[in-house]
Amino acid sequence: MTQGFDLVEGVAAGLEDRAAAWWFVQDFAEHWAAPLGDGDGWAEADLAAAEERLGLRLPAALREAYGLFGRRTDLTARHDVLLGPAELHLDEEGRVLVLRHENQGAASWGLGLDELHRPDPAVLYTSGQGWQPWLDRLSVALLELVLSESLHTAEDFSDLLEPLDQTLRTVEQQYVQLPFPDYPVFAAPDGSRWFAGDEVLLRADGGGLLYARARTPEALAELRKTLPGDWLNADGA
Repeated sequence: MTQGFDLVEGVAAGLEDRAAAWWFVQDFAEHWAAPLGDGDGWAEADLAAAEERLGLRLPAALREAYGLFGRRTDLTARHDVLLGPAELHLDEEGRVLVLRHENQGAASWGLGLDELHRPDPAVLYTSGQGWQPWLDRLSVALLELVLSESLHTAEDFSDLLEPLDQTLRTVEQQYVQLPFPDYPVFAAPDGSRWFAGDEVLLRADGGGLLYARARTPEALAELRKTLPGDWLNADGA
């Protein structure tokens, strides 16, 4: 793994502990994007203004994430968008605090108002057919969000493949599966599985696509050799 940062161990720890999730995001940003800085989080005044406008208290996990990396759109809004404090709103029935939208508006994620008393509440999602359970802790959902948004970075570092069965078997054999719990994924009704290797992150969407994110262009080129196929961004590579 990257010198000083083990992606597999970091994810595993972050899935178990809220504070470790934020340490993982900080380390992932440093080694795979750009280090977090003082201006990358929303100020307390922004959070307080949102709470006054909404008439509710934001849960601790959301406040912590907003304060640490909420303004870093490269981590939170490359494809689907984590809303800023001023954009948070209730759903039409006034039962869910909506905090994220799919990039074309086909799905949303939120927190049930009856969960907001919990420091790290469960997350719901909807694709137009009512709110359904998604992940049981917001910190896990935000860790997943950062990884998912990283898949949509520049073409020199990311790619997309419609895998064959043999390709998926190779992924299972040569990469480490990350210990995410089972959870539904919009556009992947059979769910997703995450894998990692040296300087490579993969998400295999059930019945769909294989997303790849590499830490360097060289690592992406090596991945394409390991998993040959019709990679979307491989022309001219």
